[in-house]
Amino acid sequence: MAMSDSLRISRRFSQRSVMEAVVQGGPISRASIAKQTGLSKQTISEIVRTLEQDGWVQETGRTSGHVGRTAVTYELVYDAAYIVAVDLGGTKVRVAITDLACQIFAEDTVPTDPRGGQHIVDQIVALAFQAASRRGIPRTKIRLAVIGVPGAPDNATGRVLMAPNIADFDTMDVVAAFERGFGFDTMLENDVNLAVLGENWLGQGQGIDNLAYVALGTGVGSGLMVGGHLVRGAINAAGELGFLPLGADPFEAESLRTGAFERVVASHGIVERYAALSGERLGVPGIFEKAEAGDEAALSVLDEIARYLTRGIAAIAAIANPEKVILGGSIGLRPEMLARVKSLLPQCFPYPVNVETGELGSRAAIVGAAAIGLGQLHNSLFGVNAPDGRISLPPANMSAALREAV
Repeated sequence: MAMSDSLRISRRFSQRSVMEAVVQGGPISRASIAKQTGLSKQTISEIVRTLEQDGWVQETGRTSGHVGRTAVTYELVYDAAYIVAVDLGGTKVRVAITDLACQIFAEDTVPTDPRGGQHIVDQIVALAFQAASRRGIPRTKIRLAVIGVPGAPDNATGRVLMAPNIADFDTMDVVAAFERGFGFDTMLENDVNLAVLGENWLGQGQGIDNLAYVALGTGVGSGLMVGGHLVRGAINAAGELGFLPLGADPFEAESLRTGAFERVVASHGIVERYAALSGERLGVPGIFEKAEAGDEAALSVLDEIARYLTRGIAAIAAIANPEKVILGGSIGLRPEMLARVKSLLPQCFPYPVNVETGELGSRAAIVGAAAIGLGQLHNSLFGVNAPDGRISLPPANMSAALREAV
């Protein structure tokens, strides 16, 4: 028994390493796979044959330029499976469908259903299936949904905690509701965690192992990579920046619900502050327009918000020492914010921190969801987790389609 178990496990590792070689290097010959994996030609031939029969790998032709016989090369069948990638925000929900090369095939952005709870689940499931049928993608090929949520997903109960902008997600099993709706596996991940993964893979953070992403919009949050790994914390609440005890009084009841920092720095705080200074109630885009036109109250609000945001970034830098901090979210992506933060940070923090706006813009979390989905699909299809726990992703150059779309 033990012997056959260890054989089976080693077989799965072999299968995974062949698959990795094809994902990373395809089109690739069996000889090149052998060189990369150290497996015998016979083992590789058997594994490739199985993968081909199951529809994951296909022949792409022959290598040329060699003396003697040409070798058959293999690559991933990109449309063998699809992933639903979702970025759920307090005001907008973005749904995309991606293939195994992480090309985005269908994408929709609509206002989030304000009723929350099951209504949002139904909304996202309907959007995903509409997008699939629009592009002729069969439902049977969609294998997984990865949903970025504002807050801390609780794996034990399927609930989402610390998400004041989404009604009822803290009282229901959100994962189960999505799995009923979709009919396939669903993973929840914090939206800003997805954004930092997305930027690390295809954006501003490529090749950077110590990276922070700060998203400022309807709410405020951060995603953190340390030593190449995502920091999630004990209950997936690492990086819940809104709860920094800065800004509003952290001991007020409202700060326990929304977060002291979020109360002053996110959309609602900006609107309230401008109303207090000018006597006029405007939405955030309107306040930015006023600032552009030189309105003193609007400029003063942006300066104040930037000071708070800079404090938040300084707090992250003091604890995690990232090489780069990426700004995202509808407010964080604005050039007015970046310019202010860049000038303020050296005034309140002793060593240099590189702050830039995200390259993937509002799609960072969608790209990160696709990344997590690919890693998860590999694990479930090919049997074992990567030994060091990192996600194996297609090289960034292969996702040219995604980058162009961005």
